[in-house]
Amino acid sequence: MEDISLHILDITQNSIRAGATKVRIEIDEKARENTFVFIIRDDGSGMTAETLSRVHDPFFTTRATRRVGLGIPLLEQTAEQAGGGLTVTSAPGEGTTVEARYRLDSIDRPPLGDVAATIWTLIVTNPRVDFEYRHERDGALFELSTVELKDKLRRRTLATPQIAKALRKYVADNEERVAAAGGA
Repeated sequence: MEDISLHILDITQNSIRAGATKVRIEIDEKARENTFVFIIRDDGSGMTAETLSRVHDPFFTTRATRRVGLGIPLLEQTAEQAGGGLTVTSAPGEGTTVEARYRLDSIDRPPLGDVAATIWTLIVTNPRVDFEYRHERDGALFELSTVELKDKLRRRTLATPQIAKALRKYVADNEERVAAAGGA
């Protein structure tokens, strides 16, 4: 995958396929600590210890539509190449947490990519899933909760054209503001 936003999309889609109704996506960039971390937490079905022990194997997948599962192995490889690592924790009935860590200044760290489009796409194409999103960069913070948005909109769907358009601009504007922190 060419950028981190595509990894976020892939891991979140795995969460949704595992029955998640709540997904939290966090991105934390700290120049002083030279860290870039993203975490995805879900309330999906979770994995058994046996399945969890095999998620790093590219020739293992629980999907019947293909014989390989490259998402986690590719994410782990990019994180390690950039001086970081990957942690996956899960238990049946408790959901899954995926945490990828990178050295912020590593030349091997993929760019973040169009994370605004990724978050927007996840929200409007998965109306039954509640998302929480948090992106912090050197003190600049953007937080979004679809539960709060739906409450403000009197439970209307976020996928209606007018609302989806406004949401896309809202996410993109706030991501630009966060990206500007630290001179990026």
